[in-house]
Amino acid sequence: MAVLRKADVIDGAWSLVDSEGLDDLTMRRLGASLDVRGSAIYRHFPTKEALLDAMADRLLEGAVDSLPDIAWPDQLALLADRLRTALLSRRDGARVVAGAFANGANTIAGTELAISVLCRAGLRPAQAGWLAFALFYYVLGHTIEEQAQVRMPPGDDWRSRTDRLDIPTSSQYEEALESLTSVDPAERFAYGLRTFIEGIISRAS
Repeated sequence: MAVLRKADVIDGAWSLVDSEGLDDLTMRRLGASLDVRGSAIYRHFPTKEALLDAMADRLLEGAVDSLPDIAWPDQLALLADRLRTALLSRRDGARVVAGAFANGANTIAGTELAISVLCRAGLRPAQAGWLAFALFYYVLGHTIEEQAQVRMPPGDDWRSRTDRLDIPTSSQYEEALESLTSVDPAERFAYGLRTFIEGIISRAS
């Protein structure tokens, strides 16, 4: 019988999430899908939280590779785009990363990469750290919402759910909500990211 490797457990966990969703990921179901006893998984990951940390770190592989020698605002935008793409590559990817306290090699590399770019912009390391995490929160929050919308059945979206409440709203609210549900999420993400980076430019100048 083949020895169960740590990488096999992570692969199996992601396969289970892709097919069933994060809410159905349990150590027992994972063991069944891998055809192993639970003790074989716990030898590698003593808790589900430890497994989620490893899954989150695995998801960031490639997204945190070195950046090309371009202007720092473009580097920051590229890093954010890479992170979003990585999160969208697996079902509930953003939820897995948001719910993990990942401190693996890829997570550390991504954080250090963002901080180095922001220090290059002229910020002190402390403020660069604050803004690096603010950027990550933006990417995570936006992508969680994107993936939540994808899971909704046809004809069911934020707009239809709000309409069912029958609460009077302003024309500005209606226009904003219409845009939220009809515009390509990539366009909304790029707009918010550009605004975020412009704010950093104004503070760093």
